[in-house]
Amino acid sequence: MKNIDTIGSTVYKQIKRDIIFGELAPSSKLKLDGLKSKYPVSLSTLRETLNRLASEGFVIAEEQRGFFVSPFSKEDLIEIANLRILLESYALNLSIKNGDTDWEGNLVAAYHKLNLMEKKMDNNDKSVVESWKQYDWEFHLACIAACGSKNLIALHSNLFDRYLRYQIILLQFRGDEAINEHNQIYNFSLERDADNAIKFLKVHIEKGLEHALTLFKEQT
Repeated sequence: MKNIDTIGSTVYKQIKRDIIFGELAPSSKLKLDGLKSKYPVSLSTLRETLNRLASEGFVIAEEQRGFFVSPFSKEDLIEIANLRILLESYALNLSIKNGDTDWEGNLVAAYHKLNLMEKKMDNNDKSVVESWKQYDWEFHLACIAACGSKNLIALHSNLFDRYLRYQIILLQFRGDEAINEHNQIYNFSLERDADNAIKFLKVHIEKGLEHALTLFKEQT
């Protein structure tokens, strides 16, 4: 049973990653036979995986037509960004109030790794895109890690991954502007200045949304 669970977890991560990074394109049909050749697991495991991804918003499951990758839309992007602001601001406020020295240490480490990748991205090194977004996710998670709620972190993780899909496929990196916003969030969080940390978090997400919508118009 443990081996079956491990296989299911692995294929779930693989398909989710391929959706986020656009290898399974928005709105594309997910044919089980085709997927089975790429992800060598049973059809029942594939169906369970796709239904799980449907519950998380990455896949659309239609009773008569099968499974499709969730489409792109401006409305969806705006809603996800606004929900991120609500959840992440609330979690960041709790985390700054509750965080101990371990939280501070983890935040310092996460910021250091992100900053290194952002500098490489700023030099147009496209080979680090996946690492950049991994460290971006780790930084935002480190910021809210001391919020004291596993449910809140799980909700945020889902929203972040759905937002990330837009960022990756639209090839969104805002350069010095985003680097500075992360720096402000980081410094104010360590200084336990929740108001300013949240202020720059909101600016960060809103500016990212604005930039993504501009790119969205250019590609549609």
